[in-house]
Amino acid sequence: MKTSLIRILCLVVLYPGTPPGSTPETYPEKEYFSQPWKTEVVANVTKPTLTIFKPSPESRNGTALVICPGGGFMALSITSESTDVAKYMVARGVTAFVLKYRLAHTSEDATQEFSALYDDRQKFHDTVGKVIPLAIADGLAAVTYVRQHASEWGISPDRVGIIGFSAGGIVTAGVAFHYSPEGRPAFVAPIYGAAGSKDVPVPADAPPMFVAAATDDSLGLAPQSIALYEKWADAKKSVELHMYAKGGHGFGMHKQNLPSDHWIDRFAEWLEFQGWLKK
Repeated sequence: MKTSLIRILCLVVLYPGTPPGSTPETYPEKEYFSQPWKTEVVANVTKPTLTIFKPSPESRNGTALVICPGGGFMALSITSESTDVAKYMVARGVTAFVLKYRLAHTSEDATQEFSALYDDRQKFHDTVGKVIPLAIADGLAAVTYVRQHASEWGISPDRVGIIGFSAGGIVTAGVAFHYSPEGRPAFVAPIYGAAGSKDVPVPADAPPMFVAAATDDSLGLAPQSIALYEKWADAKKSVELHMYAKGGHGFGMHKQNLPSDHWIDRFAEWLEFQGWLKK
């Protein structure tokens, strides 16, 4: 499949003015190569945006996917967990929307700060706790926006799904539990994410869910993926789980010569089975 069909259309600012729940900030968003994570990252997002990747008119199938990269709510892994995913999906006729959601304020290198903080869970929570509900709100707003503007992109408002990785998986799970009728996603795919509150019930009209993670997840999040699967299954909702023996945390589109390298092919097969790749 030719990625030359991909066209990055534009950048959409999700909210006019200061986003709800935030205060005006003066520090700039930045993108750089992270040595600790060995990938391109974005930090200090204060104004959420959607970058739109559009397939050619002849290959477009009417399905859209909001993509939420991970990074511990301190950075966004913008290549392996977003633009590479977008290119894969666009080659299959899906219009992709990469979401930059709000992040905690960091200084020189967000990824170094994350590594230093994460072992002290209380300090980590103090740093990112306030931004998590804002990031989930951005995920909810993104799905609602794409649905409301579906005709502009040649997609169906009833074929808008969301996928997220790690922290982005938490955003995706938040959307799966808390959407409004006008922002209901057609499908949800939290990848090595977390379930959120155990007390939140599965919605009565919950969308189909696809879950993937690795047992050797270095952040210990594998049980959270299983918990999400069990909540959907217990509620008798459509759900599929892929739990790989190896892959670690943050495998995204990285190639490690492991079966987990092919999770996105399984995701595409699942989308095909659900009918989302058909025109």
